Amino acid sequence: MSRISDIDPDLTHRLTRRGMLGVAAGATAAALLGAAAQPAGAAPATGSDASAAGRGRPVLPPGRLGIQLYSLRDKVSTLGFAPVFAELEKYGYDEVEFAGYTQGSAGPITLARLKRLARDHGLTPIGSHVGYYASDPGAYTFAQNLTQVLDDAQALGLKHIGTASGPFRYGSTVDAWKRAAEEFNTYGAAARARGMKFYQHNHSDEFGFATDDPKVRLYDVLLAETDPDLVFLEMDIFWAYAGQFRFSRRADGSPAPFEPLDYVLRQPHRYPLFHVKDGVSDPSNEFGYRMTDVGDGDIDYRRFISAVTRLRGERSAHHWQAEHDNPVESFAFARKSSAHLHSLREKC
Repeated sequence: MSRISDIDPDLTHRLTRRGMLGVAAGATAAALLGAAAQPAGAAPATGSDASAAGRGRPVLPPGRLGIQLYSLRDKVSTLGFAPVFAELEKYGYDEVEFAGYTQGSAGPITLARLKRLARDHGLTPIGSHVGYYASDPGAYTFAQNLTQVLDDAQALGLKHIGTASGPFRYGSTVDAWKRAAEEFNTYGAAARARGMKFYQHNHSDEFGFATDDPKVRLYDVLLAETDPDLVFLEMDIFWAYAGQFRFSRRADGSPAPFEPLDYVLRQPHRYPLFHVKDGVSDPSNEFGYRMTDVGDGDIDYRRFISAVTRLRGERSAHHWQAEHDNPVESFAFARKSSAHLHSLREKC
């Protein structure tokens, strides 16, 4: 049985609104996606390329494409949220994930105004990254100011509130991660009481091994010690594969292979959010990949997204956030990523 209702009111509203944007907006989107599927001067697609470019069911579920605003922090700080949201609407995004609620030269903004701006551009605020802990007792983190963090998330109407900080507060031993997991459970219970889900976003270090037991992968401790009804995960797919590259062997050289996708397929309900971030394979790089725009790298997103959304009851249960930590040009990244992901089709 699906964990989501048969009719998602928010999704229905967004799709209906997008249908009312008019012929001009539709033509713009068609041109954008057509350009991604068939570059100028390219030969007609054949075989598997054709299925990827235009035939078959879209891999990406409707209404579930978002973007992590950290990727657009340069534009938010100089232009403000309103022009950024206007661009994202044109590019076909449905959701946004915050990395802070302030803007630079565009001046102060209230949470009510921020929520309204997103709604006016057909965007749903789906989540936000907040720090886990800090030494400053006044810091805006879960550990120091949980109530304020949740108040703000609730004011924005977020369904998810999380952290991109690893559970390293007490170190890298098994007991240290058990202690951090207890705190995550506390944050998860507080978030659930507000109708939200608390989540943790990984980098590559989470897939390393405990310093006191090199047979134990720290990420496995996090999964085992957190309550699956209280603590959720946002898999950053790029960093998970970087973790695979770095930690497929233990310190003694013995093999310890893992497949990031398998974590999701075993417990799909624990992964409501994903970061879609691409990389070019580069074994000379310490992480095994060089980050690039979505669609320009070697991570097979058609395979990954399709494997998750084909699970029974899971097609619309997840949210896919495009991201690049340091794009060459952030609007170009956002535009290209949306076009590529919308162009992906199931294999016929």
